Amino acid sequence: MIRNNPCNPYEQTKKSNQDELAIQYLPAVKAMAYRLKERLPSSIDVSELISIGAEEIIKLARRYNEELNDSFWGYAKKRVYGSMLDYLRSLDLVSRTDRKLLKDIERIVLDYIAEFDEEPSDEFLAQALEEDIEKIKKARYSTEVYSLMPLDEQVQAFNDQSTVQSVQQDQLIDMVKDILSRMNEREQLIIQLYYFEELNLKEISEILEITESRISQIIKTVIKKIRERAS
Repeated sequence: MIRNNPCNPYEQTKKSNQDELAIQYLPAVKAMAYRLKERLPSSIDVSELISIGAEEIIKLARRYNEELNDSFWGYAKKRVYGSMLDYLRSLDLVSRTDRKLLKDIERIVLDYIAEFDEEPSDEFLAQALEEDIEKIKKARYSTEVYSLMPLDEQVQAFNDQSTVQSVQQDQLIDMVKDILSRMNEREQLIIQLYYFEELNLKEISEILEITESRISQIIKTVIKKIRERAS
């Protein structure tokens, strides 16, 4: 019987092969971290995302069974990305920010984009809401981070928890599907590219030849509609 201990040659070889598999895909982990960083505020450290992803890829390599999954990266990709999102969730940004302020900012931003086809400055928002500019910056920072989370999570993050406890996961999914079905083809494509293809605003803008501000407006409008339906 082969015992599982660090001195066993078989186990040593197996562990070495697993680590080599993880090392082989570290460049893919780094590329994923940099792509995610493109969609995040500048203060998020990409090296932290890489570290989180590297740790996860090592764990996955040691659990990987090639008889069950013929592609390691196919098996690992979503899990590595999920580990990076878990790190962003751990920052717990929204709970530290006044939800009313977040909604007020959202309202003004949407109106401003509709009129000027660009997002307002922090200074404009601070003046409009009579708030300290640093508070505005922190609030916008939190919304930028949470814009990458799954749509149902954004509902529960930005709404009071008491208003969404009764809304089940499948109900939220149905809400999202219903709202998306009422959008035109281009708007649906924007949501697909941003949330499922993980493209940033600049990339979507180049593909569809519309401004980044218009894309941002569509995304924010969808989130707002979903939250209103869930509250």
